[in-house]
Amino acid sequence: MAYADLREFLETLDRNGQLLTYSEPVNPEPDLGAAARATANLTDRGPALLFDNINGYEPGKGRVALNVVGSWPNHALMLGLDKDTSVKDQFFEFAGRWDAFPGPVERRDDAPWQEVTITEGIDLFHLLPLFRLNRYDVGCYIDKAAVISRDPDDPDDFGKQNVGIYRIQVKDKDRLGIQPLAAHDLGLHLQRAEERGENLPIAIALGNEPAITTVAGMPLAYDQSEYEMAAAIQGAPYRITKAPLTGLDVPWGSEVVIEGEIIAGEREIEGPFGEFTGHYSGARRQPVVRVRRVTHRRNPIFEHLYLGMPWTEMDYTLALNTSVPLYRQLKAEFPEVAAVNAMYTQGLLGIISVKQRFGGFAKAVGMRAMTVPHGLAYCKVIIMVDEDVDPFNLAQVMWALSVHYHPLHDTVTIPNLSILALDPSSDPAGITHKVILDATTPVAPEERGHYSQVVGDPEGTADWENIIKGLLK
Repeated sequence: MAYADLREFLETLDRNGQLLTYSEPVNPEPDLGAAARATANLTDRGPALLFDNINGYEPGKGRVALNVVGSWPNHALMLGLDKDTSVKDQFFEFAGRWDAFPGPVERRDDAPWQEVTITEGIDLFHLLPLFRLNRYDVGCYIDKAAVISRDPDDPDDFGKQNVGIYRIQVKDKDRLGIQPLAAHDLGLHLQRAEERGENLPIAIALGNEPAITTVAGMPLAYDQSEYEMAAAIQGAPYRITKAPLTGLDVPWGSEVVIEGEIIAGEREIEGPFGEFTGHYSGARRQPVVRVRRVTHRRNPIFEHLYLGMPWTEMDYTLALNTSVPLYRQLKAEFPEVAAVNAMYTQGLLGIISVKQRFGGFAKAVGMRAMTVPHGLAYCKVIIMVDEDVDPFNLAQVMWALSVHYHPLHDTVTIPNLSILALDPSSDPAGITHKVILDATTPVAPEERGHYSQVVGDPEGTADWENIIKGLLK
């Protein structure tokens, strides 16, 4: 299942009818962002898009890939599964692979991105086909790159080397703005570097195979290596190469590697940017990156992530790698947890199915979800359902809310908790009330309602599901 690089994954998508190569001339703006938005609007089974004839660039150069993991078939192929694998089955497959962590890492020196090196006269606007995704973005962004940094207080601890996804504004030819939230590992690395009065070296790897991109968006523990998790997810050693300037470990198969440093103590206005919340983020003072070196493949593919009003590729990319960590963290303490669906806006809303141990138990699990590492900055609305309700089947969830939830008895509101500042409803930014909606069936000592007679599936329903599924292929 392991893909050597982005190109091999695109070939797999193509063989499975999940890649659309568009060779007619297009303008960078608004065509590329509009095409990605249109694909997300039309279907949740859409293809990746590859543009190879962009006005302003020689044909075959300035290639742009969008929507690479922007559908459930593409996500299934990322996991090496049949493209028709259900979301629920993908969830449990993803959760099962976590058990293989930590997977092995393979260090290699022959990375394809080493073909061209630029250290003088760097001009990112010339090197990359940059464009604005949405109309009121302040400028051009890089938003699907793996950003690598290490803990300056413990630089030899491989597990504390972080690989994350952060939005990056291209401010000048060799100058970037970056948004490392305080709750993220990069934010902690920067804090520790600035306390030492030092710049923070970083590497920015663009155009990666999908396992590391997926893992880079996961809420792992601080000392858990994303590379070792990518190896577990793909079921094979993960290949890395040492970046020549910073010495950071970067993916072997990247298209472009940018090296530089976050300048200690320097902040500039960054944004507005159309965000995953479906709203523009506004402008804030954020750290600045000075670019020192760029290394890339000949004729690299620039992979971009469209984001805006859900659902977009952002949501497919972060759906299960947000759900599974929450599931595993909760299940370690509450074995009664059956599944967790935190696919909605990066887990601002989560649905948890659980077997009630006693009255009020589901509410306690919902409160715990708000205090796991990811829940501190997300998990604003938690819906609790019974273990026989599929949290990935919204029809079943809405049924449970319709008939099990009692507004008086089943609403828990907790005031003034932390939330990511990008949540447009937070006031002040970063603070919000959070709520649990308990749509489980009451059990003793709670005795209310009339839930004794549930209409179950007729005998043989599961067999017929398999028969009909086969007929539909």
